[in-house]
Amino acid sequence: MPLPNSIQREYPFNQNLYKLNNGFRINYVDHGEKDNFPTIFLHGNPTWSFFYRKLILSLKDTYRCIAPDHLGCGLSDKPSSAEFKYNLEEHSNNLRQLVNTLGFKRFNLVVHDWGGAIGLSAFREEFERINKLVLLNTAAFISSDVPKRIRFCRIPIIGEIFVRLLNGFAWPATWMATKKGISKEIKNGFLYPYKDWKSRLAVWKFVQDIPLEEYHSTKKFLSETEKSLNQLYNTKILALDKKHFLKVKTKVLDGRIFITGKVDEPEEKLKITKIAWETKGARSVRNDIKISEKFNFKQSAKDLL
Repeated sequence: MPLPNSIQREYPFNQNLYKLNNGFRINYVDHGEKDNFPTIFLHGNPTWSFFYRKLILSLKDTYRCIAPDHLGCGLSDKPSSAEFKYNLEEHSNNLRQLVNTLGFKRFNLVVHDWGGAIGLSAFREEFERINKLVLLNTAAFISSDVPKRIRFCRIPIIGEIFVRLLNGFAWPATWMATKKGISKEIKNGFLYPYKDWKSRLAVWKFVQDIPLEEYHSTKKFLSETEKSLNQLYNTKILALDKKHFLKVKTKVLDGRIFITGKVDEPEEKLKITKIAWETKGARSVRNDIKISEKFNFKQSAKDLL
């Protein structure tokens, strides 16, 4: 898909198309030296690989940066709901196909929003492949903590018209999901792949796939991913929790939890201790987290990766 010059200036990457087993094609950014250690960036809803453009450019000299557009999103194919099941399991299968075809035995993983559930579900049976993990406002567990405006978008017929016809999900995100605001050019970049009813199908399907109901088709699959998360205790993690970043590393041994790393505020050290104690099976918690003098996400990401 040819991009306007204004978007190409912000997103100066070649388009690569990978053909899935189902015949549809996923677009992905592949930037950096081929021999560099791979780092995979997974976007959420309603964004695409454009979301990671600046981070990729800042890391390209050190890592091979891979940023796919989930099927139905960004510059990837946009099949109908009759042709593709737009759910967590299928998106996870697509990601695993791509990564395995690229031949990555181990990699760093950076995930945002739905990217967390997709990435951690895709590799939940082989977490040892994830060298380091960066979590950006994401979740891979069952939760009923969903804003009312998102619940509204899930209402049958009304929600679909709001999201797909009126662009009532992607467009508001360009001003509701930013504190400082973004330029018209950047807004156009985020919204470029989602121009009409057909191209906004995946945006609406992601909202539908939030497993709030007791018998939602994705609930069992996501629950299995949630159960697997305790296997990540030896993975170095940088996590974004609402207004701040937590850079911590944990180890678990026979119910004893050891935590090291840095956080921005003293209150966060206490919060992490509380979360650790609430972990099922915890017998003791040792918190050796230090308080950062000044936090810089870009530098912390480089340090972590």
